[in-house]
Amino acid sequence: MNAWHGPGRGGFFPNNIAMLFACLALAGFLASCTHGAEPGGFAGGRARVSDHFDGRLFFNPTLQGPASPPAAETPGRGRSRWIWRLLLGNDWPEWPQPAALAPGAPPAARVPTGALTITPVGHSTFLIQLDGLNILTDPIWSERCSPVAWAGPKRFQAPGLRFEDLPAIDAVLVTHNHYDHLDLPTLERLAGKGVQRAVTTLGNRGLIRETGIPAVDELDWWQSLRLSETVTVTLVPARHFSSRTLWDRNETLWGGFVISGPAGNIYYSGDTGYGPHFREIARRFSPVRAAILPISPFRPRQPGEPAQRNFAGVHMGPAEAVQAHLDLGAGLSIAAHFQVFQLGGDGFDDAPKELELVLRERGLKPDAFITPALGRPIDAAARPDDRNGPAGRQRADAKD
Repeated sequence: MNAWHGPGRGGFFPNNIAMLFACLALAGFLASCTHGAEPGGFAGGRARVSDHFDGRLFFNPTLQGPASPPAAETPGRGRSRWIWRLLLGNDWPEWPQPAALAPGAPPAARVPTGALTITPVGHSTFLIQLDGLNILTDPIWSERCSPVAWAGPKRFQAPGLRFEDLPAIDAVLVTHNHYDHLDLPTLERLAGKGVQRAVTTLGNRGLIRETGIPAVDELDWWQSLRLSETVTVTLVPARHFSSRTLWDRNETLWGGFVISGPAGNIYYSGDTGYGPHFREIARRFSPVRAAILPISPFRPRQPGEPAQRNFAGVHMGPAEAVQAHLDLGAGLSIAAHFQVFQLGGDGFDDAPKELELVLRERGLKPDAFITPALGRPIDAAARPDDRNGPAGRQRADAKD
C-alpha cells in the first residue's frame, strides 16, 4: 500500500477496497478545502429565511460589481480538478521542510484592561489577550487537518506555542466546520484543560459539545454576546462555505468575529473571499484596531502579470487581503492561513513575498500588514505608525 506523501510530494493510489473507502472519506475534507468552488448553503432546520439562508441551506449573498466572478468560470469543475489533482498526483510546487524553530515563550497569564496582545500559533490559530480575557481562534495543534489521523494535509510548521504553555482560556471562537478550523482532537484537549466556553456559527453546537466543552453558543451574522462585563464578541459575515463530508455542504454557517472591549475592536476574519462585507464591518465597528486576514491559498502571478484575483470568491490572496485591510481601515493587519498546511497551488514563500510586493505597489508601509513570526507576541495596542511598535518589535524578536 502506498503511503500518503502530502501535497507536492506525489500522489497515492489505493490498491484495496479499504483504502478506496478511506479515500472517499478524505475526499469530503478535500472538497471542504478547495478554493475553486462557489458555495451553495445549510440544512439545519431553521425556519427564518434571510439574505444568506433559504430555509434549508446557507449561501453567500450575490455579489455585485468588480468582486463578482466572470460568467465564463465553472466553479464545480474547478473543484473536481482540485480534488483529483491532490488525490492522484499533482503539479503543485513542493514545499520545503522549514528550519525547526523553538516555540515561543509561555504567554502572560493575562493582560490588563486596555492592553492587546496577539500571539500567532499557526494557520488560523491565534491567542488573543485583551482586557483580562484569553481567547483562542480556530485552534488546531494536530499534525494533520483531516478526518483521519494517518492521511491528509500535514503540518509544515510546528505550532508556535506549546499546548501545555497556554494560559487559562476563557473562550474559543470557531468560524466554520472545515477540518483546519474545527479540529475535534484539539477541542477535546482544550476541554480536558478546563476550557468552559466556545462560540461558533449556526449548526456547529452539537459537534463542539461532543468534545466536552460544556457551554457552546451559536450565532448568526451580526449577533453578539458578552464574554465579560466589558468584552463583547459579534459574528460577522464572510464569503465562504461549509462541509465536513461529501453530503453536508453548507448545512452550517460560516463567518468571522469582531471582539470589542476597552482595548478596541479586533477583527478575525476566518476563511473568506473578498467582498463588500469588509466595508460594512468597518462601518459598524470603526475604528478597527487590528485585523487578522488570510493570504493563502491563491494563484501566484506570472512574470509581467498584475496581482491575481481569486474569482472563486471563497479565499483571498495577498492582493485581496490588502484591499480588505484598506476597506476596514485597520490600524494593523496580521497575515493568517499560510505556510502551515498546503491547501493550494502556491509555493511556500509565495504568499509572504506577494504581500510584500502588493504593499509596495499600494504605497503602504511594511508594518501596516505584517507576516508574523509564530509564537512571538504582537503588542497590537501600540500605535501602528510607531516604528518601535508591534511589527518592528516582533520582527526583531524573530531575528534573534
